[in-house]
Parts: sequence; structure tokens; C-alpha cells
Amino acid sequence: MSSFWGNQLHISIFGESHGKGIGVVVDSPPPGIKLDIDAIRAFMLRRAPGRTPWSTPRKEEDTPEILSGFYHECTTGTPLTAVIRNSDTHSSDYGNLVQVPRPGHGDLTGSIRYKGFNDIRGGGHFSGRLTAPLCFAGAVSLQILEKQGIQIYARIKEIAGIEDVPLDPARPPMQELSQLRLKSFPTLDDSAGSSMIDAVEKARMELDSVGGIVECFITGLPAGIGDPMFGGLEPRLASMLYAIPAVKALSFGSGFDICRRRGSENNDSPFYSDEGGQRHITYKTNHSGGVDGGISNGMPVVFQLGIKPTPSISLEQDSIRLSDKTDAKLVIKGRHDPCIVPRAVPVAEAAAAIVILDSLMGSGWFGGRNA
Repeated sequence: MSSFWGNQLHISIFGESHGKGIGVVVDSPPPGIKLDIDAIRAFMLRRAPGRTPWSTPRKEEDTPEILSGFYHECTTGTPLTAVIRNSDTHSSDYGNLVQVPRPGHGDLTGSIRYKGFNDIRGGGHFSGRLTAPLCFAGAVSLQILEKQGIQIYARIKEIAGIEDVPLDPARPPMQELSQLRLKSFPTLDDSAGSSMIDAVEKARMELDSVGGIVECFITGLPAGIGDPMFGGLEPRLASMLYAIPAVKALSFGSGFDICRRRGSENNDSPFYSDEGGQRHITYKTNHSGGVDGGISNGMPVVFQLGIKPTPSISLEQDSIRLSDKTDAKLVIKGRHDPCIVPRAVPVAEAAAAIVILDSLMGSGWFGGRNA
């Protein structure tokens, strides 16, 4: 099942962008976890459309309606189900896309895969709209992880070639990063953020779009979580993160910079530290991004997501017409983000939280398989 993920914490996402609603089944979070519904709602609003000038004009409330698995403000340990109603849909804008698919979208491949029966409206099940229920599941996971001292924060690292301040992956400023959740444009350097906004606006005025990079930091994760080969933290994170529409690249730690180094420059050397009053192993650097051999080493887990420019642009583009098998010109109607990167920041946090919680449960936490 392509919309089903997880080993211990099973996530199933359903719905289409312009259907009656979208939703998620989380099967199942640990029982007895008190959830702050207002905090979940606030987290989801960071992703919600129509709230900033650099977002799509589509306006959705994105209020989750919990149908099961929640009683007396706590998880019950049975499937937690939430639905989010769609209200602001302009489906008529997508009628021409049945025969003339959008470049860079799943319109053509979806039509081939599902023999023309795919819902084309707003991208259907391929839409970034489906990250809303993912954010619900992630917000729940984040609250569970935070009770264990695990923090996950992301930021805009780059848009249109304009970069935020560089950070040391060994010692990310988590307090500063936590404050970014209060900002509509989450960069540490406001000047860089302003330049990024100008670049997004310029692309919008030119009927075009821009992409960028989201960087995410996870701290508090103990060493020893994960497995070698296919069960490693990196491949498991990748399997979730690449499910986010528009993600086209993923790197960990120092990323592709390590490809230009020698081993003597790139190796993270461990040493014993007495900081905090208890002798423990730590590392001088964190080029590996907190993961060695697929297993957490106790350092911050750090990754970067490459987000492509939004493919739905208002410029005329070349495409094909399926009905008569000819080449065609396409002008896309509808409402779209000139840059999806700002709204991808909470989605990255949510996706990471789901993977980390599932991995912890698989390592025996919360009564998982190895308890």
C-alpha cells in the first residue's frame, strides 16, 4: 500500500485535494499520552495554505476532527483517526488537465498508473494537500517525543540561492531554532529572509516559481537507535521524507560537501566528556549527521531537504494532448504557491517525528517489540 507507512507506528493517509476531506489513521500511538489539541492545531496552521503573501491564495482552516483513539484528553492506544475537511476548492480550474498534463506533476504518470481514473482536481492524492494529515500525525508524535526530551526543529536554509546563516551540525542552537515556529518565514537571519521573500515575490510577478532547501535538527535522541541496512535511520527517514511532494534531494550532516573531502577531514572523532557530571562519549564534529552504520550515535541528527520549484506556474509551457496524441501548449489556471519551501518546514519536522517515534518503539520504548 503506497499510502501506508511504519513498522510499529503505522500511518495511513487518505483523501484527495478537492474531495470532501483528507485524513490519517495512526495505528497506534502509546496509550495514556495527554495531547494538547491547541498545540496540534497551531502546528498544523504553520503548513496551512492562504496565510501569507508567498503562499497559495487557497484558504483552508485545516482543523482536525478526531474520530477515534482519543478519550479524556489522552490517547487510548487504539487507532487514532483524524479527518480534515476541504472547503475552498475551485475544481473547474483543472478540467483541461485531464487531456493536457502539467509538466513536473503526477498528472501524466498518475493517468498511466491508474488507467485514466486518477482524480486530477488539485493534484488529487498526489497533492501537497495530503501533507496536512501528515502534519497531524507528526504533531502527535512530536508531543510524545518532547516528553522524552527529544526536540525536532527545522528552518529555511536556502531559497533561490539565497542562504540563511550557516550552522554547526554538532551544536545547533536549538533554543533559537525553537523560536522559528513563531515566525511566518522561519529563517535565523531576518535580512536573508527578507531577500528570500523578495526573490519569491519576483518569481510570482514573473508567473514563475522558485525552490530551496529545508534543514532539520533532532536532538536528545540517544545512541543505539536504528538498524543496519534497510532498517537504518537514514533509509527510514528517506522513505518518509521523499513522500513529501516536491522533495527531490536529501543529505545528512555536512551533505554533499563531504564528497570533496579526504577521510582525515571528514571523520568524526569520538572522545570522552565529563560535561553534565557524567562521563559519556561525544564527538568533535558531526559531518555524518548523527548516524553511523544506520544507527544513532548520540549527536544531533541533521538532514537537508532539496525542494524543487513549484511545478504549477502561470507561464505557458509545452506539454502533450492525450486525446489526439499531439504536442500542445498549456497555461495552468488555479491557485498555487510561488515557493513551497516555507510551508515544507513543519512538514519536515512532522515526517522526522513520525520516523523517530516509530524507531524508538521498535527499539523497545513505550512497550515496543523489544521491550
